[in-house]
Amino acid sequence: MHHKSDPAATLARLLAEGWVPETDEGFIGLIGPFFRRDTPEGPEFCFPTDKRHHNLRGVLQGGALMTFADRILGMTARHHTQATRTATVQLDVSFIDAVQIGETVEAVPHMVRATKSIVFMRTELRVGARIVGTAQGVWKLLRPA
Repeated sequence: MHHKSDPAATLARLLAEGWVPETDEGFIGLIGPFFRRDTPEGPEFCFPTDKRHHNLRGVLQGGALMTFADRILGMTARHHTQATRTATVQLDVSFIDAVQIGETVEAVPHMVRATKSIVFMRTELRVGARIVGTAQGVWKLLRPA
């Protein structure tokens, strides 16, 4: 899904394709929204980039991609374990190719393993068929608040 267009056209396209915005009044609200689409295999996510997300070189800021990976891996860990809360223990991100502003990053996170207290997660970050990054990490399952 590699479209360079204005944010309104991108939003209309994503909604038409069945993506649902994940709203958040915290930090994600400043850089998002991120979008989610549920499939029989589990949730998939996308991050439409716009001019707010560029770094000094004019491409996607790495921290924005890391934030996307952190959020979607944690959400998928909760989805697969039915946990109400998790906390990131470790997150490793490899940056493979630059994301141009206006491109949409997609990911289908996978649970590698879950124990009673921790979950191991991984995903590829893609723009269309192009892998732009990988992420893997560990999430702690927390008791309900």
